[in-house]
Amino acid sequence: MTIELSERARTIPPSGIRRFFELAEQKDDIISLGVGEPDFSAPWSAREAAIASLEQGKTSYTANRGKLELREAIAGHVDDHFALAYDPDDEILVTTGVSEAVDLALRAIVDPGDTVAVAQPAYISYVPGAIFAGGDPLDVVTRREDDFKLTWDVLEASGAAAADVLVMNYPNNPTGATMTRAELQPVAEFAREHDLTVLSDEVYAQLSYEHEHTSVATLPGMRERTIVFNGFSKAYAMTGLRLGYAMGPPDVIAAMNRIHQYTMLSAPTTPQYAAIEALERCEDDVVEMRNQYNRRRRFVLSRFEEMGVDCFPVSGAFYAFPESPWDDSEAFAEALLEEEGVAVVPGNVFGEGGEGHLRVSYATGLGDLKEALARFETFIS
Repeated sequence: MTIELSERARTIPPSGIRRFFELAEQKDDIISLGVGEPDFSAPWSAREAAIASLEQGKTSYTANRGKLELREAIAGHVDDHFALAYDPDDEILVTTGVSEAVDLALRAIVDPGDTVAVAQPAYISYVPGAIFAGGDPLDVVTRREDDFKLTWDVLEASGAAAADVLVMNYPNNPTGATMTRAELQPVAEFAREHDLTVLSDEVYAQLSYEHEHTSVATLPGMRERTIVFNGFSKAYAMTGLRLGYAMGPPDVIAAMNRIHQYTMLSAPTTPQYAAIEALERCEDDVVEMRNQYNRRRRFVLSRFEEMGVDCFPVSGAFYAFPESPWDDSEAFAEALLEEEGVAVVPGNVFGEGGEGHLRVSYATGLGDLKEALARFETFIS
């Protein structure tokens, strides 16, 4: 007997990022600029809080929505930092990473045949998530001449006016683009005019270097039509602890929680204690990590300029998105890995609009960055 796979499972391609990680693992002396993971450890006091919770035997399930103490800390944090006001009782859900939060939201609001517009280039899970929810993805391709920002023209030209949902991510992975409040205004107006529900992944919100982060949910008429995602992986260097959260209208959060109850039950308990500590007492650690990323950002941009490689001035997250010296970004990335031992991610894995670019992570030490970019320069010359 052969077990027959579903059509969705058969047709969804494997992660392009994971393929390059696997290629890199087969070689020695690799410097990876491909992984979207901080090279820092989680703040020490957050780790101590996690350890203490284990020592005290706090290993039971928490409430499905997450510990109330954590939800209250999240509510205070987003209010203080981003002027977002959410009720911890019924407008916040703690999840196993932001990826679960996005998946829950798509399954909670998308019916079969609904159109899910995804601003591209985009993190690799949005389009498959829309498909798994039964939706029909629609690429909304941002442009290099707009610094990869979402604009009214791009939304209109893509056909997003007929969509049901818009997924956006700023600061952006993979491009490093950010959007100011003024730049978000036309996007909000478009969403209101065409009655779009907006899913806004803001996991890099605390890694914005040129201006303060603005959540699209704070614009007029947007709170009631927006689900905001954030988490602890990036700003707090807690990737392996797998903890994120969603914020939105009570009925949507309740629906997401119903799915969460049957699939995950509750987010892991130990990371929740670390997250409470991180929100309450680790702001200085976040500032120091952000300052380090900013130094690396300036270095990477200056080195690409010296090489004559076009790279727009990224202003958020911890990625540069230079043009590939070859037309085929995947072929270039494979050759760079093979000949110089430097791993970067080809832009085409991030959807339409990514081809012809490379995602270069500067979430690694300055010494490795210097050596990797020296090898990059040797290769292209």
